[in-house]
Amino acid sequence: MNDPKILVVEDDATVRNLITTTLRSNHYPYITAGNGEAALAAASAQQPDIVFLDLGLPDLDGVEVIKRIRCWSKMPIIVISARSEDADKVAALDAGADDYLTKPFSVTELLARLRVAQRRVAAESKAGDCVFTNGKLTVDYGAGCAFLDGEQLKLTPTEYKLLCLLARDAGKVLTHTYLTQKIWGSSWESDTASLRVHMATLRKKLEKDRQTQYIQTHIGIGYRMLKAE
Repeated sequence: MNDPKILVVEDDATVRNLITTTLRSNHYPYITAGNGEAALAAASAQQPDIVFLDLGLPDLDGVEVIKRIRCWSKMPIIVISARSEDADKVAALDAGADDYLTKPFSVTELLARLRVAQRRVAAESKAGDCVFTNGKLTVDYGAGCAFLDGEQLKLTPTEYKLLCLLARDAGKVLTHTYLTQKIWGSSWESDTASLRVHMATLRKKLEKDRQTQYIQTHIGIGYRMLKAE
């Protein structure tokens, strides 16, 4: 994706100016909105590539904005909020946000999160969606198997399902609720405990050389597939 257009949704002028100055100095085109309704209108009319969204808006809660956008678009949404509780992060991610950045934040981290979103969109837009490649890892969706450095991985059905979910949304934090609903159709405490066990065994198989990290744990929230170097 070349020069993606960013929609910045932020009612605090100081924070909005910090974000837009950072985008401008790094040659990213952008548009702004100061409330939820304006954000929804801009998202629909301007079709931005990526959204930076504050949750504490004067008219609509940011989670509601996420839900409405998700009714018609998969554009990456990066939440930038002063709400730091796990419950707030989980609510936003479950609603469909792709990432969550807590205020105060550094511009370096802001740009890093933006690049992750760009890579995910670029990967999704590529032809040949039947095969996912990340470093030495390859997932062949058509064949229903995965390979690490050319060697087929011996995965259980649940491990393979988890790997596919992570791979298809590489770079995005997937919550415990989302994953357990996709795997077992429920989100009981026992499902979350089982998820941790399956994820631990999957990680051992993927990261047996301990040189490459493929799965990042967000404690109390969920998991993310990282871009392998």
